[in-house]
Amino acid sequence: MTMRNSQEVKIAGLREALQNWEEGDTAPIIDAEAEKALAPVRAKAVGLLNHRDRSAHELRTRLLDAEFAEELVEQVVERCIENGMVDDARFATEWVRHRHENQKKSPAVLRRELQNKGVHGALIEEALQQISWDSQQETIAQLVTKKAGTVKTVPADRAEYNKVLKRVVGVAARRGFPEGACLAAARQALDERINQLEN
Repeated sequence: MTMRNSQEVKIAGLREALQNWEEGDTAPIIDAEAEKALAPVRAKAVGLLNHRDRSAHELRTRLLDAEFAEELVEQVVERCIENGMVDDARFATEWVRHRHENQKKSPAVLRRELQNKGVHGALIEEALQQISWDSQQETIAQLVTKKAGTVKTVPADRAEYNKVLKRVVGVAARRGFPEGACLAAARQALDERINQLEN
C-alpha cells in the first residue's frame, strides 16, 4: 500500500467514525488497547531511530530481534514510514555520502552494505550516483599517498619495490576500488615517495 492509499484509508476511517459519532455511536475512535500494545514497540523504534537513521528492513529486523510480535512490528514500521521517520531513499543517500567521505568506501562496498540493510536496488543505484569517478580517483589518491608516506627507506631492489607497492595498493583495493586504478595511483605515490627519500 502506498502512502497516499494509506492516508486515504485513514481519512475514510475517520469520516466513518465521525459519522457514527454523529449518529450516537460513542465507541472510541482510537483503540486504547491496541495503542497500549504498540507503545513498547514504538518506544524501541524511536530509540533506535534517535541513535541513527535506519532502513525499514533494518528497523524491522532490530524490532523482531527484540522479540516483539511480528504484527506489532509491522504496524510500527509502517507508521514510521508514513510519518517520514523511516525513508529508505534518504537513508541510502546519507549512508553513501557519509561512508564515502569519512570512511573512504568504494561504490562496490557501499552497494553491498546497503543490500545487506534491505534497501531496494533502484534506491541504492540512485544514491551511488553522488559518487563521481573523479571523486573515486581522488579518494584512491588520498589513500595510497598516505600509505606511501609510511615508507621509510628506498626499496633495495625490484622484489622489495613490488612488495611495498603491493601494500600501498592494498589500502585502496581492500575498500573495493578498481584494482587497475589503485595500482596506477599507488605506483605514482610510491615513486614520488622514493624521490623524496632519495633527495
